[in-house]
Amino acid sequence: MLLGGLRVAGSAIVRNKLRGFLTVFGILIGIAAVVTVTALASGASQQVGGEIAGFAANALFINPQPVQTSGAKTKATGNLTEADAHAIAQGATSVSAVSPWLSGTSPVVFGEKNVTTTVAGVVLPYFPIRKYKVNKGDLWTESDELLKTKVCIIGTTVATNLFGPADPLGHTIRIGRAPFRVIGILESRGTSTFGDDQDDRILMPIGSYRARVRPVKNQRVDLIMASASRAETTERAQAQVDAILRQRHRIGSGEPDFVINTQAEFQKTQEGISNVLSILFLSVAAVSLIVGGIGVMNIMLVSVAERTREIGIRMAIGAREGDILTQFLAEAILLSALGGVLGLLCGIALTTALGNALGWPMRPSGNAVLTAVGTSVFIGIFFGYIPARRAARLDPIAAMREDA
Repeated sequence: MLLGGLRVAGSAIVRNKLRGFLTVFGILIGIAAVVTVTALASGASQQVGGEIAGFAANALFINPQPVQTSGAKTKATGNLTEADAHAIAQGATSVSAVSPWLSGTSPVVFGEKNVTTTVAGVVLPYFPIRKYKVNKGDLWTESDELLKTKVCIIGTTVATNLFGPADPLGHTIRIGRAPFRVIGILESRGTSTFGDDQDDRILMPIGSYRARVRPVKNQRVDLIMASASRAETTERAQAQVDAILRQRHRIGSGEPDFVINTQAEFQKTQEGISNVLSILFLSVAAVSLIVGGIGVMNIMLVSVAERTREIGIRMAIGAREGDILTQFLAEAILLSALGGVLGLLCGIALTTALGNALGWPMRPSGNAVLTAVGTSVFIGIFFGYIPARRAARLDPIAAMREDA
């Protein structure tokens, strides 16, 4: 009975190609949206998660924070110093590496080439914290930091913009008004999720940066990065850093002028944002599927109305109520399943195109594929049952009296 119903349903769809196409198209849009949105959310989560993992495991980020004073908030700049970083390195036993960070944009000149890029002053522990590697050349030494030597390490984008195919090592570039010798080229990191070119930067000893590029009073820094010795000691390291900075800034139990974030907190925040966006986009896709389902029901109701005489004749020659119900239900399921398969193919194609354009690891998951196909079949059953039931309950004599 089921195979016969599918054969009759297929013939009915072929006879009404335009109607069938419109029904399939509504389901196709919804299923393609579900597949694409699921893959997009997963790809974005992996991309941002990969960038967070670009820091050393158990990383801590200490940022300045406004504090409430006399009913007004003070500016957050200037609350952290290089001496704070030294104190953390010496006093926090659960911290394995610490680096202050001071940065800004500056014009960089080599020969006739002139570009503007991000220039940052750091210390040697910054490289393992940030997982930066030198692809060519060498890092500076501790002596370079003490003597504020005019040396720098450049990103691949800076190297290409200034030197083209030539080797930058050993050449002198002018950053601001000071000459710096290029001693290394950073390993390429590519573009971040937010569109920033991570290779368009120059790193140098923080003392050299402060003395010759961006003079800052009192050894102030924009940020302090640190790394806990182990995953198990991250919370302890956070507590130790908090205690050291409170003592140095004479804060006590009041609101601190700094905030400490951990890599785990960034990961948790990122996952929360990803989940909210996924729910939002999937809700939009669900609305599309509901609209497609209503379209299936309407088309089937129209089909029942147009084929009333046919239904009456079939009943008159022996078709039972179950046969008519199976026929129209099979037609609705067939249309929905066809829309689901085509929507799945379109979703995979769109996902692949977006992944290539964005450079993200996007691919439809097995759950998304099963959900898409299962949802399309469910829509056919759910929204096709009412028209099929209506057709099955027609009075054969009354149906045969209808005009063809």
